[in-house]
Amino acid sequence: MAKPRLKVISHFDRSPWFKCTANPNAVYTQYAGRLVLHDIGNDIVDEYWALRKSVGLFDVPERPVEISGRGAVEFLNRVLTRPVDRLRVGRGSYGLLCHQGGGLVCDGILFRLDEDRFWYVHADADVYLWLVALAQDFAVEIRDPRSWVLQVQGPKSLEVLARACDGGPPDEFRYFDCFQGSMGGQPVLVSRTGWSAELGIEVYNLDPDVDGPALWDHLIAAGAEFEMAGLSQKSMNIRRIEGGILNYATDMDWHTTPYDMGLGMFVDLDSHDFVGREALQKAGRDARFTGFRCALADLHYGAPLLSQGRPVGRVTAYEISPCLECGVGFALLDSPQWMTATDLVGHDRDGNTCPLELVQLPFYDAEKNIPRGLPATDGALD
Repeated sequence: MAKPRLKVISHFDRSPWFKCTANPNAVYTQYAGRLVLHDIGNDIVDEYWALRKSVGLFDVPERPVEISGRGAVEFLNRVLTRPVDRLRVGRGSYGLLCHQGGGLVCDGILFRLDEDRFWYVHADADVYLWLVALAQDFAVEIRDPRSWVLQVQGPKSLEVLARACDGGPPDEFRYFDCFQGSMGGQPVLVSRTGWSAELGIEVYNLDPDVDGPALWDHLIAAGAEFEMAGLSQKSMNIRRIEGGILNYATDMDWHTTPYDMGLGMFVDLDSHDFVGREALQKAGRDARFTGFRCALADLHYGAPLLSQGRPVGRVTAYEISPCLECGVGFALLDSPQWMTATDLVGHDRDGNTCPLELVQLPFYDAEKNIPRGLPATDGALD
């Protein structure tokens, strides 16, 4: 019998390394107009522990927009909720975009590549069109650099970087640093960031005509000592929930403010005027987003949360944590008043009642030491 052939019918863009992971068991979805490798077809628990204890390579869909020109800083101060004046070349910073009503347009990481050249790497939203629409009165150029990203994540990731980077990485490479270099002769931007709440790096192609399979194979060879392999975004999703990392479009969206999501520390109302500032000055400051844990269950995203039979919120993310040996998830509540509720329940896919315990995020490593290369203070792995 002939082997089944993988068939993908999609108008979404495929990554340069698509063929490196494509197989008959692969499951794909879409994100930011790009095809996402959700599940390679391996055992997800095995992948999770490879990420936690060693290293994995991930094909992820986040996309950058380049903002450049003599008015770049002025423009970014207008669209982001924190000023960028003090962001140094070679550094990144988490940044929020809001609309005039104070809701979130998107979130992402802003990298300063030069004095007047920035990349904003964003989540699942059409940020390019949003920025173009707001840029007409500023001396800036907004363009799509046609770059894709690979994430190398896990405790061995910096050792992989040392082997993969032509000439070696910078002597000092801190959390949220970035640099331009090459891997296997191909120009790349490397940042010490990621979506896994683990130690990790991200590798962006600087040449739109990158030889994707060659770069993928170069990284795999650099991680051969640690048996590094391509892993599923599904396994990373478990870890990002444990680490309290939010996902735009599922956890937060156009209708939630930064304060709703507990992201008020990334809003500066006093230093500059930005889109949405007036609305946020009047908005409530109390969060209505939290984590929860429960017994092992099959809760689906969007499932209603109930208090005494009354809907008071919904599940925005949920997975089974191999480390904590329970279900972990995120809840967006209708009002901050439910943040102290002790009687919330959900229902699994079979209709069974599942009591929930609300938990302050993250579930462990509260100081976020792990991605900084430091030991967690709360026994996260032991």
